[in-house]
Amino acid sequence: MTGVTIERARAADLSEILRNYQRFWGDRDVPRLLHHPMFVEEFGDTAFVARGPDGEVAGYLLGFVAPTGDGYIHFVAVRDDARGLGLGRRLYETFMAAAAERGAVAVKAITSPENTGSQAFHRSMGFTEQTLVENYGGAGRTRVVMRRPRL
Repeated sequence: MTGVTIERARAADLSEILRNYQRFWGDRDVPRLLHHPMFVEEFGDTAFVARGPDGEVAGYLLGFVAPTGDGYIHFVAVRDDARGLGLGRRLYETFMAAAAERGAVAVKAITSPENTGSQAFHRSMGFTEQTLVENYGGAGRTRVVMRRPRL
């Protein structure tokens, strides 16, 4: 997919993502309600989409800079027909640059213990710290908290 641009997300993009949810997440148990409009409305300078040449959203990243100084990546996903093109990496790089401009000194991302592909991706992006935290995703939902200590 050539001609993909990385842009700030808009409210219409979030609506498109939710309409095409299955193409981004498949059968994974990722609640739609966690794609809250606040990520675009309130944290719009750290929410990005990868837009294909057809104008459609091919990938997205929702994040923000926390008061702790960490850039926090809430969600990142690439549409099923755009995987393997480096869009996730481009979205991360764009987010990390924006987070650094806002004063972030590190980046934090969360994944499930079973998602070894996600863990490997994060390691390839320079995330070196990993902590298993029980109940991080709610009661009985253990998560791997990954951190990239320098931007």
